[in-house]
Amino acid sequence: MKPSVKANLAAFQHDARLYLTLGIANWSIFVDHIPNNVVNLLTLRNFGFSGAADLFVFVVGYGVAIIHGRMALERGYVVAATRIFRRVWRLYAAYVVLFVIYIDAIAYVASQSMAPEIIHEYNISGILEHPLRILVRGLVLQEEPLNLDLLQLMIPLMVFFPLALWGLLRGPNLTLAASVALYLAARWFGWNFRIYPDGEWTFNPLCWQLLMVLGGWFAVTGAPGRALRGASWLRILAGAYLLFAMAVTLMRQSPTLSAYLPDLLLNSITPTDKENLAPYRVVHFLALAFLATHLIPADHPGLRWRPLQAVIACGEEWLAVFCVAVFLSFAGHLILITGPNLVVMQVAVSITGFAAMTGLAYYIAWSRRQDLPAALRQQA
Repeated sequence: MKPSVKANLAAFQHDARLYLTLGIANWSIFVDHIPNNVVNLLTLRNFGFSGAADLFVFVVGYGVAIIHGRMALERGYVVAATRIFRRVWRLYAAYVVLFVIYIDAIAYVASQSMAPEIIHEYNISGILEHPLRILVRGLVLQEEPLNLDLLQLMIPLMVFFPLALWGLLRGPNLTLAASVALYLAARWFGWNFRIYPDGEWTFNPLCWQLLMVLGGWFAVTGAPGRALRGASWLRILAGAYLLFAMAVTLMRQSPTLSAYLPDLLLNSITPTDKENLAPYRVVHFLALAFLATHLIPADHPGLRWRPLQAVIACGEEWLAVFCVAVFLSFAGHLILITGPNLVVMQVAVSITGFAAMTGLAYYIAWSRRQDLPAALRQQA
């Protein structure tokens, strides 16, 4: 293991910003998955080129590199790799359970004629005619029901990560270069994972692996981030790019304002282009992350603000909260399309979902503490 990597991993302290970011991503994904909801106008994707999925993948890569990098430092790489694969199994198990229950719930709602159009909206139009075929293809990740695409993406990314971690611990810069090369090759040659019969994954794992490796690279190196914090010119450049991205995104949302955008921008920049992780999307996320870490250091007192603890709790239990949020978004969408879709109803549905996600996160944390010995339970 590279000495500088050892030092960075050993020096790492608990950082609430990671869980806060995961919590924000989970809340944003929940409201983004409810169409015609005024609350999702406030999420990141409406103000720039990147979105909650970028936050999610990057921070998971950062966190996994820290946790399992330290494990490799203390107990060896083989142990760390096996623990990553154990996480892969948990992700896959969560995906399978979620997939089966989710499509069953959608099919039931559609068959009861409460909202029959959702069978097509949620990309499972064949479930009523060929349920077994759909289930089998789902088990081998060749189906992609709406809103399960991000969880599906995390499975191959985590399968790939032990190899990435091995490289990051020994040659982080070379590993990052290899990740960039794979990203460019996938975009150039059109490589992607397939879904039945002739579709492609919404999130191309061969491109999105770049964000996960970037997260791991920042975790194990550390020093470049500290060196760049003093570069005021880079902060100005990052801020200017964020303003440019926000202006383009907001103007594109208005037919009147989009007429003022040059054809070059309209044809070459698509803020919603997420399949192959467009380069301007990566740059936007890095600029956002750079300014956010500068403005909110790890010891910022605002991180102890009580209302933020709910968001942080949802980040600490990100997998369970994400799975529940998928069902909550479906339920919220169903409520809005079968009842009065008023603004007050949209806000109420969103707040209720946030409360349910937070309640689940606190319950899981409380339940885990009850399994500890009494002495450790008081310290937790």
